Amino acid sequence: MSEPRDLHRASTRVMSTVLVVIGIVMIISTLARGGGALAYGLLLGVLFIAAGLGRLYLLGRTGPRRS
Repeated sequence: MSEPRDLHRASTRVMSTVLVVIGIVMIISTLARGGGALAYGLLLGVLFIAAGLGRLYLLGRTGPRRS
């Protein structure tokens, strides 16, 4: 059976990827509807992508720790 930290790591990876995908969809949707450079959808999309990529970066940086 997997350790709880492996499950946590996998779920963090999945949720971070979902955040990035949601951010991309928000940006595409905002631009398709004629939103400008300072539209809320565009700004929130960029923030979602940054949050997801930041979590993935930190997850990869810490690496697997086995005791």
